[in-house]
Amino acid sequence: MAKVLPACLLLALLLLAPARAAEHERGLIINLETGELCLQSVQCKSGCCHRANGLSLARCAPKAAEFQECSPKSIYGVYYKCPCERGLTCDADYSIVGSITNSNFGICVDPQDSSRRR
Repeated sequence: MAKVLPACLLLALLLLAPARAAEHERGLIINLETGELCLQSVQCKSGCCHRANGLSLARCAPKAAEFQECSPKSIYGVYYKCPCERGLTCDADYSIVGSITNSNFGICVDPQDSSRRR
């Protein structure tokens, strides 16, 4: 008796194969460009899956530059304000409530800039 793959597993394999083959190129699931719809930040080349409000669709967006509003890294993977670019830190109020409600916004600052240190 031959074993048959369930239809949903076969469909998943067919959909993931092209994305896996184009690993270093733009994909359907990962390596998404700015402006493309996303579910998690790991899907975006920029590393930020951003939504304007709770009812909007999330899209890949560039990370926040110096002096722009930011969110600290989140476990959710979707941000109302993108995290900072590499080398910058988000000077924000780190609270448990802010982490849960995704409302602990701050400003991106350069930690090496001694004139801005507290």
